[in-house]
Amino acid sequence: MAEIRLTKVEQGQTKIRNVPIAVTPEGFWCCPSPVVFQKTLKTQNPLNKPKSSPPNPSTSVHKKQTSENEKKLGTTKSRTGLVNDEQRTCSSDTPVLNASVVSEKTPRPKIENVPRKVSIEFGESGTSDLKVILLGKQGFAVKLSVHRSILMENSIYFAHKISEQQPIFPCLEIDECEDVEIYVETVGLMYCRELKQRLIKQSVARVLRILKVAEQLGFTSCIQSCLEYLEAVPWVGEEEEEKVVSSVLRLQDEGIGVTPVLKRVSSDISKPPKDTLSHILELVLKSNEERGRRETKSIVLKLLRENNSLPSSSGSSYLCHETLYASCRSCLDSLLSLFRQAAESDFTNKPVDYREPVVKSMAIEADNLTWLLEILADWKAADEFAVMWARQQELASLHSKLPIMSRHHPLINDYNWLQHGCRSFDRKVVEEGIGRTILTLPLEDQQSILLSWLESFLKSGDNCPNLQRAFEVWWRRTFIRPYAES
Repeated sequence: MAEIRLTKVEQGQTKIRNVPIAVTPEGFWCCPSPVVFQKTLKTQNPLNKPKSSPPNPSTSVHKKQTSENEKKLGTTKSRTGLVNDEQRTCSSDTPVLNASVVSEKTPRPKIENVPRKVSIEFGESGTSDLKVILLGKQGFAVKLSVHRSILMENSIYFAHKISEQQPIFPCLEIDECEDVEIYVETVGLMYCRELKQRLIKQSVARVLRILKVAEQLGFTSCIQSCLEYLEAVPWVGEEEEEKVVSSVLRLQDEGIGVTPVLKRVSSDISKPPKDTLSHILELVLKSNEERGRRETKSIVLKLLRENNSLPSSSGSSYLCHETLYASCRSCLDSLLSLFRQAAESDFTNKPVDYREPVVKSMAIEADNLTWLLEILADWKAADEFAVMWARQQELASLHSKLPIMSRHHPLINDYNWLQHGCRSFDRKVVEEGIGRTILTLPLEDQQSILLSWLESFLKSGDNCPNLQRAFEVWWRRTFIRPYAES
């Protein structure tokens, strides 16, 4: 339901406080505050107050004559009336053409059974040759005194409706009008030569409403002006962007050129998304600036999670997995090369300016692998990574030869250093994670690892992770209730 009052302001009769939509020979078409219209609606809507008997014809005529006399005396009078269906300016014996915007009438809600009230009249009936009655959805009606030539020139819809009138009807009804306020404004824009200038101060939301009505009316020049407006102004927030894109795509389906607007959200460049993602990952993985890396990794991870949550992402997920694993292999190769340097017998004797870049690069590559693994785990695609990591025999053999400070996230051998050297270290979480991971392996592997742990635990005590719970589970699986295949 529209929430605005429309009135004709004639020169010299009242102070103009509202921005006009369009200028006609009859005066200004103005849009006062929506609050004013809302108040008018509340006072006129029969549901909000007891029903009163409609004024008789003689009273209406008398009021009209009185109004004309008052105008001559220079007093200001609103053209808002309370005239029932049978007295809508079109007399009861005047034929009316009903041009419902829907092809088939659907059952109306009970509220629409309320008698219509022409609560707003707009335009100069003395010079107009057509009355357009907009019937809202809440028993509210607006009468527009317009000109056939203007409507037929600007609107395919009106041109069709008016041209098929035989004989010519002085009234045209638009039934079940969803957005009366914008409908009136759009008709007013047909009288305006510079549509762009009228739209430039409007909000995106309002222009989208105008675009929808202009599309219904086949108001081509208005559609084009709305599209040029949407191409030029910022769209604030994802919700507004989605509304713009959906509206524009609807027009595209109807064969209307919308490419300039869509260029903001789509690209004609043939470069596939895989190459773009690979380039972004490379920039992040090669960076050595701590803050930039940390914040960019967080952003990319969040956006990839959003992308993965969309139903339409299933087709592109394979390409993303390929790119991620290519980055994983690159990081592993780099890490292995750094391990070889750091494992050299004379590495600790070399100058600091030689050792520090190697150690820092090792930490960066290890951090890169952790980040890539987190992405793959979110995408439920980390199985191949586990296999890849398990095959790094040389990396594992070199690890024990590195200085303790150069190692990254070791679990058992460097447990004492981890507890005291890492501020974010949580002993309970780490021990529980190690134990659960071990118990997912085949029973023979569980035995090998846990017996090795037991030997270390008996020698080091608190300097070794406490895997007692995992040891107990393995023990029961092996000695108390062994599973035997039948």
